[in-house]
Amino acid sequence: MDLKTALFNYTLRLGDTNLILGQRLSEWTGHGPFLEEDLALTNIALDITGAAKSFLEYAASVENKGRTEDDLAYFRNDRQFFNVQLTELPNGDYARTIVRQVFMDCFDFYFYQELSKSKDETLAGIAQKSIKEVTYHLRHSSSWVERFGDGTNESHIKAQNALNELWQFTDELFEMNEVDEVLIKEGIAVDLSIVKTKWDQYITELLNKSTLSKPENVFMQTGSRKGVHTEHLGYILAEMQALPRMYPNAKW
Repeated sequence: MDLKTALFNYTLRLGDTNLILGQRLSEWTGHGPFLEEDLALTNIALDITGAAKSFLEYAASVENKGRTEDDLAYFRNDRQFFNVQLTELPNGDYARTIVRQVFMDCFDFYFYQELSKSKDETLAGIAQKSIKEVTYHLRHSSSWVERFGDGTNESHIKAQNALNELWQFTDELFEMNEVDEVLIKEGIAVDLSIVKTKWDQYITELLNKSTLSKPENVFMQTGSRKGVHTEHLGYILAEMQALPRMYPNAKW
């Protein structure tokens, strides 16, 4: 695999993961448990969607085939998306959303720290901007995990159930393939084994503080690096892409 192809696929993967997570979180707009939290999660969704735009815009420029970030977002099918499966899962109740979010926020926090050292100035710049936002995101989701886990019996059960259901999708965050190998050699991509060590430590400590139990002996899901997804992604794309596909030349 040549460097240009690897860089395109890498930035596309990062853009897709942020785009789908931002789309999922935006479903909570107007439905949060109370006004302040409704606004908080909506703003987090906007931050994540903003990162998606930056990554997809860069992917389009790397590809250099006349496509824009909008083309990449709205005119690909599910097998052409490379977001991790964790981001496409239904929101469920608020505890489930928060547990998913703390997994992603913790990953992003350590990932962007490493990506900010990239020799690719564009990727490093996106990471440096994003780390400021993700620092708040992680503080927000972590405080909610503690609140759920060490709160009432009902909130504890819901948080533990969410943890049990979502844990199987976490290993996919750290999968590496030929794309990563090519770019790591050039000092561009992040060695995800470094991120995984820090992620494991943070999540373990958080769960202990929250009186939650880490699932054990779980079969881990995989497939997104090859464009394999759960059934849920197709429904997300059908909703997200409906208007641009219906009016592909519309301007607003």
